[in-house]
Amino acid sequence: MKKNYNLTIVACFIGYITQAIVNNFIPLLFVTWQGRYAIPLGQITLLVTINFGVQLLTDFLATYFVDRIGYKVSIVAAHVFSAAGLLLLPVLPEVMDPFAGILTAVIIYAIGGGLLEVLVSPIMESCPTDNKEAAMSLLHSFYCWGHVGVVLLSTVFFHFFGIDNWPILSVIWALIPICNGILFTKAPIAPLISEGETGMTMGQLFKNKIFWLLMVMMVCSGASEQAVSQWASTFAEQGLGISKAAGDLAGPMAFAICMGGARAVYGKMGEKWDLDRFMKGSLALCVVSYLLISLSPWPVLSLIGCGLCGMSVGILWPGTFSKAAVVLRRGGTVMFALLALAGDLGCSGGPTLVGAVADGLGGDLKAGILAALVFPVVLLLCLGKKWKTQ
Repeated sequence: MKKNYNLTIVACFIGYITQAIVNNFIPLLFVTWQGRYAIPLGQITLLVTINFGVQLLTDFLATYFVDRIGYKVSIVAAHVFSAAGLLLLPVLPEVMDPFAGILTAVIIYAIGGGLLEVLVSPIMESCPTDNKEAAMSLLHSFYCWGHVGVVLLSTVFFHFFGIDNWPILSVIWALIPICNGILFTKAPIAPLISEGETGMTMGQLFKNKIFWLLMVMMVCSGASEQAVSQWASTFAEQGLGISKAAGDLAGPMAFAICMGGARAVYGKMGEKWDLDRFMKGSLALCVVSYLLISLSPWPVLSLIGCGLCGMSVGILWPGTFSKAAVVLRRGGTVMFALLALAGDLGCSGGPTLVGAVADGLGGDLKAGILAALVFPVVLLLCLGKKWKTQ
């Protein structure tokens, strides 16, 4: 590893912590906003949909402008949008219609979150690290640690200073993208494509069968992860007989810790392991965890299955990114942006399938999880194909 890229790597790690803040801070405030601003639950729920919808749109639009304006400008802009949204979050509801104000702030920082998802992984991939697969896995573990940190530290803050002081915490969280944006202005960014080569166009990618196989893998990666993650709180409540507030902490945090732990372990030990074998082993464990969650008659075992699922899906997203960088060397910015888009579609589609099946069967959540077993199975079949580097 070249010494002068250490700053870039650290900035990438903090970049994913920033994205974790963007995605996981405002759900902690939903009940507070309902009471303070009299915002209906339907509008509150819409905030999550808008957040990820804007990120999806940003993923797609990034394919057109990132290469034109450059990675440096784009990644700094991502942090500016993220920080601006967090800083405006406590301000806009006080000077305009509260819901419109919150929605505006969410849209602004969602643009930052979408850009981070598109940019951080390829910037990390371009760094001259010794083992790119391990480095990518370690990078993605920081999203998990950021998720845990946001929930845990925010809960501690609210306990000692009161939930009504959430505007102060929003400003505190904004300091992270502000500082990291400054860090990126000083960090060197290596070219993603080798000198003398050009990145593949969207048309070239769309005509490539391997690209579509990778897109399916990304959809299944996101779906395999979120199909269980979104319901982890419910299983924690049922399995441990605890309150919803405690379940919100125990379920999602346990899932995130297990997922981050798996990514960190591969990040440290990955140079000794074959990526394909590790992913196949992880998917086998994922299938077992889904069966344990959906078929176990004991709630505690279902909760254990949630933890195993978090551990098993950890490598799927970063592993697919790494595999794409190897098999489509000229994929470039367009490829990474479209893969991020596919992953986000999976993150949305997995929980949607679980909810739809459960609703159709009278609220049987376990049946919904069993139906979502299709995602890790399809991903396992994709990995069984013969891959040729292009």
